[in-house]
Amino acid sequence: MTICMTDHARARMQQRGICAAALGELLEAGKASPAKGGPEIIFFDKVARVRLRQRGAGVLRGRDRLQSIFAIMDAQGTVITVGHRYRRIARHQGA
Repeated sequence: MTICMTDHARARMQQRGICAAALGELLEAGKASPAKGGPEIIFFDKVARVRLRQRGAGVLRGRDRLQSIFAIMDAQGTVITVGHRYRRIARHQGA
C-alpha cells in the first residue's frame, strides 16, 4: 500500500517519531471522523486498539505513544499531517 502524503506530513512524521508502518496501521485500522474545516481525522479509538491487540500488530504492541497517533487526510486521500493526541478528539457534526 502506497501512502500519498505531503512534504509537511513527512517532516512531521520524522519530527514526531512516527514510522511509516505505524501510519499504515492507522490508515488501515483507524477510525475516520470529520474534522473541522473539511478534512477528516483518523485515529485509533478504543475498538481499533482492541482489534490491533487481537491481530498482533507488532509495530504498535505495547507502545502507548504510537497508539495515540492521528492523521489528517484531505478528500483526495492525501495525508496532510500527523501527530500525537494529548487530549480527546472532539466530534464535529456536519452542518
